Amino acid sequence: MAGFLASINEGAKRRVLAVQEYFGLAAKAIRFIVARPFYIGDVVQQMDAIGVESLGIVLLTGFFTGMVLALQTSVQMAQFGATMYIGRLVTASMVRELGPVLAAILVAGRVGSGIAAQIGSMRVTEQIDALNTLGVDPIKKLVTPRLIAALVMMPVLTILSDTVGIGGGNVIATAYVGIPVGLYWRTVWEQIASGGFILHYIPSDFVQGLVKPFVFGGIIAITGCFFGINTKGGTEGVGNATTRTVVVASVLILVVDYFLTQVLLFLFG
Repeated sequence: MAGFLASINEGAKRRVLAVQEYFGLAAKAIRFIVARPFYIGDVVQQMDAIGVESLGIVLLTGFFTGMVLALQTSVQMAQFGATMYIGRLVTASMVRELGPVLAAILVAGRVGSGIAAQIGSMRVTEQIDALNTLGVDPIKKLVTPRLIAALVMMPVLTILSDTVGIGGGNVIATAYVGIPVGLYWRTVWEQIASGGFILHYIPSDFVQGLVKPFVFGGIIAITGCFFGINTKGGTEGVGNATTRTVVVASVLILVVDYFLTQVLLFLFG
């Protein structure tokens, strides 16, 4: 019994230490954003890897998500004679929830695992130790550029995903339900305007829809870098790091999404 309790105690200590190290890594990476030297070339390279190379799968998923939303809701709303409001429902769902979350989970699977594999390979081949020997901070060189790129590109990917998702809803609403294109897009604008505006120009729905991917981008980058830097055990350790990155990042995205939604609903209604 004593041995069992001791193992639980040790496991709890390791988890608490891992959480502490995770947030310590995040704090250092954020601090290095405004500290010299600035690795602009690395940031641009990571923006290409995170944003441009993820564009195809994000757009495809967003488009078919919008189509499925319109198709499913048209069946239910037809019972109440409210099919004209399909545009509002698709817009609200894509902008506030599905667009940010689906894009983040896709990027976590594609990019987060890649970040963990790259940095994990550098760890097991002692390239990170070589950076320390040369006087280069590994966090500044490896983590901060990926964090900046993720913070910038995730909102961009989400905007594109929302746009094509609403467009996919338009395809179904027009071709399957028979709603005129003009009516569909009018209800889309009504939904956007119904949430109110910030500074009289910026729809509050857009603000809510962009806060989430900004936070999710940070989660993806920090999680991938954390497990990559802490990789042990050679090539098998690299594989474990990539798997753990995808699982942990996806769970964190879903958990944080709930609490962000609560906060945003409190602030914007």
